[in-house]
Amino acid sequence: MNFASYNIQHGFGLDGRYDLARIARSLEGADVIALQEVTRGFSRNGFADMVADVAGFFPDYFWVYRPACDMHVEADEDGLQPVRGTRFQFGNMVLSRWPIVSTRTLLLPRSRTIGKINLQRGATEAVIAAPGGAIRVYSVHLDHVSADERIRQLEFLNAHINAFVQEGGSLTGGGEFDLPEPPLPEDYIIMGDFNMEPESPEYCALAGAGGGYYGRVARIGTPVDAFAALEAYRPGSYSWMDPEDHGKRMHLDYCFVSCGLESRLKSARIDTQSEGSDHFPLWVEIGD
Repeated sequence: MNFASYNIQHGFGLDGRYDLARIARSLEGADVIALQEVTRGFSRNGFADMVADVAGFFPDYFWVYRPACDMHVEADEDGLQPVRGTRFQFGNMVLSRWPIVSTRTLLLPRSRTIGKINLQRGATEAVIAAPGGAIRVYSVHLDHVSADERIRQLEFLNAHINAFVQEGGSLTGGGEFDLPEPPLPEDYIIMGDFNMEPESPEYCALAGAGGGYYGRVARIGTPVDAFAALEAYRPGSYSWMDPEDHGKRMHLDYCFVSCGLESRLKSARIDTQSEGSDHFPLWVEIGD
């Protein structure tokens, strides 16, 4: 199974051009796709409904979209006018070749900033009926301003991911509403833009501290970095590039998996040839 994650920066590439078609082309062959910075009603891309447009490029896929930030858009005297009732929405999307049987939105902790924009962030949970059995996928986008806030968000996220079976996902006792009981898989995949670098304090808050005699040991309840497990990191590895200064690069995007999936990891890579965003698509292959 091929999993891909891509922060698509509301459709704008390194060249400043809005082009969803090239974004879709760069994701061809993925079985499950996690997207971040998908918008509706955003003035900067002409109030495009990116959700409908992205779904249109993948007509045979199932999908869910969950905007963590959702606001009414007022008409402006200048420029393109939004349709009455337009809402600015900013969030994550998951697309899958196989049915998404249930979904939840985990709203991550945030604090009020003064001056600097700080949007509500979220994790979109999708339980997917994959051929080998149900699996959980999370499309995640963390805060870009504060390391302390990212740590709080990761602690919250990890707690809810590990409590999934106990919480019961999006529904239990569905028979009362003539609904089937959704599966509650233990294994999960967390993908997205974490806005942190490898071995940063935030990274260690999620993956555990490294170093020591045994290094970072896999533990139940602690997600495993797919790139680290596969020794796929290289000197100078990056997943983001500054559009104004291509020499400024950072590794901000990740795929973490549950311990039960570590032995099934096959490959991991960043497609740095794509130019559809300031981020680059992350790919991970997991065996059946």
